[in-house]
Amino acid sequence: MLDLIIDFYSEYQFLKADGFDDAIIGVDKQSMRLIYSVEKCLEILIRDGMTYDEALDYFHFNVSGPYIGDKTPIWCQDDF
Repeated sequence: MLDLIIDFYSEYQFLKADGFDDAIIGVDKQSMRLIYSVEKCLEILIRDGMTYDEALDYFHFNVSGPYIGDKTPIWCQDDF
C-alpha cells in the first residue's frame, strides 16, 4: 500500500512509523497524512514476539502517543 501511495502522491512527503508499513491502510487527502490500522499495528507487534497487553502498551506509549508535527500519522481505531 505504501508504494502505491508514494507513487500516486509523488509530490508529497509522508511521515512513516518505522516498522509498520504493512499497517498502512490509506492517506488523508486533506492533511496528506498516512493512515494506519491500529489492529494491524498490534498484529505486527504480536508477530514480533509481544503479548497482546505488551503490544497495546508499547503501541500507545511509543508509537501512537508522540506528536511529531503536522504530518504525524493518523491512527484508525478499527478493532471494534
